[in-house]
Amino acid sequence: MSNILVIGSSNTDMVIKTEKLPAPGETILGGTFLMNPGGKGANQAVAAARLGGKVTFITKRGNDLFGDQTIELLSKEGIETQYIAKDTQLPSGVALITVNSKGENVIVVAPGSNSTLVPEDIPGDIFTPGRFEIILLQLEIPVMTVEYTALTASENGIKVILNPAPAQKLHDYLYRHTWLITPDEIEAEILSGIKVRDVSSAENAASFFRKKGVKNVILTMGSAGAYLMSEVYTGMIAGVPVIPVDTTAAGDVFNGALAVAISEGKDLREAVMFANSAAAISVTRMGAQASAPFRDEVD
Repeated sequence: MSNILVIGSSNTDMVIKTEKLPAPGETILGGTFLMNPGGKGANQAVAAARLGGKVTFITKRGNDLFGDQTIELLSKEGIETQYIAKDTQLPSGVALITVNSKGENVIVVAPGSNSTLVPEDIPGDIFTPGRFEIILLQLEIPVMTVEYTALTASENGIKVILNPAPAQKLHDYLYRHTWLITPDEIEAEILSGIKVRDVSSAENAASFFRKKGVKNVILTMGSAGAYLMSEVYTGMIAGVPVIPVDTTAAGDVFNGALAVAISEGKDLREAVMFANSAAAISVTRMGAQASAPFRDEVD
């Protein structure tokens, strides 16, 4: 039986590698073109499954080739797909990604069927006490679905991990029903109004979320690592130095790894160290789901 439930988006990523990112109005010649499975929800589900998690994934796919491929690829990763809904009107989601020679990226997402994943698509039996230990959420699906899921899950004793990406203003009651929030520096600034530059400002931003009612905060800070503020530990946890090739899914791999570590009983400090290692491996590879490491690599 799965103990980790991921609810979120599934996209097909269309990636072009370039020397530099184009300026507004500029046309540049790119290099390699890649088409990969992506979407924050699917990325996190695959990352968790490859690291040994028992994962169920809920998304909404289009009635098209991309949707069919999504089911096939997720099943090959050992992910339970029985709850995935089908939209007969809108196509599956796609993302257009440009990656420069430094591994930096610019991403534009057309949500498609992801935008119609509503609370009615979330089966009530997933909230049965003992069915799932952790529910992992992001913001590439309607926020009302995220709110409904977080509220219902927390009321049934399920740990809710919210990766608030892409960032948008959130209601206070969503914070109060979130066990752990995992913004990066940009998302933390959008949500809290505090520009994160160093450990001191990270502490201030994390305190904002704690005051809103979130029990635990992990603020990811790229190659520097992550800042953890919890009920038992507060401080910076260093990242693993690597030479980046593509940072597209680093945050998703981090969150998937985090869920696995927590489900295995690791404390949050140990879980962040594990997630930092997984994310570091992922940025040395091209692609989103393709970059997610397997357990033996992280170990």
